Amino acid sequence: MAAVETRQKRLLAVIALPMALLALSAVYPVFFTINAALKTRKGFVLDRFGLATDATFANFGQAWNQSRLSEYFTNSVVVTIGAVLALLLISSFAGYALAILRFRGSKIVFAIILVSLMIPVQVVLVPFYRTMIALDLINSRAGLVIAYTAFFLPFSVYLMTAFYARLPRELFEAAQIDGAGLVQIWWHIMLPMGKPALLTLGILNTLYCWNDVLISLLVLQDKRTLMVGIAALRGEYTTNVPLLAAGIVLAAAPIVLIYIVFQRQIVSGIAVGAVKG
Repeated sequence: MAAVETRQKRLLAVIALPMALLALSAVYPVFFTINAALKTRKGFVLDRFGLATDATFANFGQAWNQSRLSEYFTNSVVVTIGAVLALLLISSFAGYALAILRFRGSKIVFAIILVSLMIPVQVVLVPFYRTMIALDLINSRAGLVIAYTAFFLPFSVYLMTAFYARLPRELFEAAQIDGAGLVQIWWHIMLPMGKPALLTLGILNTLYCWNDVLISLLVLQDKRTLMVGIAALRGEYTTNVPLLAAGIVLAAAPIVLIYIVFQRQIVSGIAVGAVKG
């Protein structure tokens, strides 16, 4: 018995070491960024990896005001909220139609959505950019909201369709017998029951829209979102690393807060998309 316990302890020790190294590799970049943001430019040059003995918050104020991050932050908030609301509304309607109504050709439509998930964004950037120019949507927040909605809609529709397909069809049939219309059934039955999936979808799409750089860089060329503004803090030949680190901390703070508050919903989102066999 003692030999078995000794083997288990040794096995746990062997497993714990690489896990500890993995955790350190994830935590250290966060610590380094925050520590660098608290240093002056001179202090960082003299000692890059040491603790910030001359800690200052001046970099945060300079990044927020002088580097126009406050303006970029507003752009990101407006665009993200607009895109997420549009994605939730459209995907909820589409998932309801594909999973519950099952109209003629619904399987073909769902198959097209699945295929579109396999197409990389980079493949369609040229026709996408030409379309945006033709529609005069370049340098507009509305254009970026439409772009985010278009690019992230296939995944959203897939998730909502998979969730609604798991619900008992008897609920829909019973509501029809009671005389409820299709919109009434969606509003009073499907939408309330779909809140877990909608919450997960809202969190995921918020992260996608907030962290995006490529699509935002193409659409908002004069205005900028926060992530594009952070990238612009890098100079061509030299970079004020403490200022850049402060900008990164400011940009990451809302996302970290979302992860902390909604971590259970994010993890449960993996199971939400399981299709009923």
